[in-house]
This record gives sequence, structure tokens and C-alpha cells, in this order.
Amino acid sequence: MDKNGATHTRPDAPDATVAANPFTESLSRRLAETLAELDTVTTGLAKAKEELRAATHVVRSRDRAVEATVGSQGQLIGVRFLDNKHRTMSSTELAASVLDAVTQARDAMSRHVMRTMQPFTQPRLGMPHMEGFDVDWADVFGPGVLEDPVESAVRKGRGSLRDEIHEDGEE
Repeated sequence: MDKNGATHTRPDAPDATVAANPFTESLSRRLAETLAELDTVTTGLAKAKEELRAATHVVRSRDRAVEATVGSQGQLIGVRFLDNKHRTMSSTELAASVLDAVTQARDAMSRHVMRTMQPFTQPRLGMPHMEGFDVDWADVFGPGVLEDPVESAVRKGRGSLRDEIHEDGEE
């Protein structure tokens, strides 16, 4: 009570009515848990973003002639021609090797991004599922990103491009 006889409560002190109401206590507890979870997710996203910003992926072509490096957004950062193999390759073979290495590197980086971001796309324990939060990774990166890289390589064969057209009756 102050000198005028009025009572004042601290701004951070709970109102007696609020403190006595179990519904309000439950709501306050759930709000505190939700805010803590939001803080955890925000911190995790910041760490994931920082890690991805610096991420690169390097892959050699299947014929071991070319090495491609891509950044986290799939951008081509570098191409190296290994062991002077490119000197004995036709332009078609060299182009196929470059495309092979770049495609593999981009797909691998896309899968890395998916793994890194996956925890943030899943429903959180005790949190209501939010509609519209599902990520269609095939739409974002293309359908190849969902394929197993080993099975994809076997199915595609050696990965070389064919520059020949064979028509019936012609030699």
C-alpha cells in the first residue's frame, strides 16, 4: 500500500485470479513450452543456415576424368580436368564427363540440404501440425534428388552421352 492507501502490484507479478485458475496456469505453461521450442528451432535454423552457406560438394565423374565442385545452392564453383585425360577425349566424351560430375555434385548437395533441413520440416513433439509446411523436395530440386545415388548410377549405365543416330537401312 502506498501513502494514499492504494495497493499496487508489480507489473511482472501474476494477478491472484490468474494464479488461482488452473486453466490459466496450464495455458501459461504451454505458452512457455511453445516459446522455448520456438527458440530451439530458431537457433537450429540459424546454425543450419550458417553451415549450408559454407557447404560445398566435390564429385568426380564416373570415368574419373573430371572433378566438379558445387556450392550449397547448386552453383558450379569449379571444374578440374584430372590426369590430362581430357586431352585424349572427344568433345562429346568430355562434355559427358563434365555433365556427369556436375549433375552428381548437384544431386549430392541437394540431398545434403534435405538432410540438414529435414528436422525443421517434421512435426514437433507436443506441437500441433501446421498445414502447408510440408516440403516437396522433388519440386524444389527435381525428381532425381529422391533417387538413391547408387541405384541411379546403375540404371544410367556409364553416364556417357551418345552422339550417334542410327536409322534403319543406312550405314
